[in-house]
Amino acid sequence: MPTLLTEAERAAALPALGDTGWEAVPGRDAIRKMWRFEDFSQAWGFMSRAALAAEALNHHPEWRNVYSLVDVVLSTHDCGGLSMRDIRLARRMDAMAGGAEVERGHGAPIPTLTATRTA
Repeated sequence: MPTLLTEAERAAALPALGDTGWEAVPGRDAIRKMWRFEDFSQAWGFMSRAALAAEALNHHPEWRNVYSLVDVVLSTHDCGGLSMRDIRLARRMDAMAGGAEVERGHGAPIPTLTATRTA
């Protein structure tokens, strides 16, 4: 079973993800990113590649797609917050997104998640 990120893991991984456009989801131990692709076909292709990566990691995102926009939230439901599964999938999705435009300002800054979550 996956475990919540430790304080050290959060400090090591989350700032770099924040630099790429991942943001904290207010009120949740989760990260969110939105990509805008040139068209629906590119967005759907990204989602297909991301779905295969998610399946390989046995970790599935919360996401939605409207035309060229793909909106993704990552959190590990099995442990109730962020785990290494989220970090791995976020990095893979970033690598797959290519030159898609990143929509910013949809969440809170990542530093709000760098400390270990308290229950």
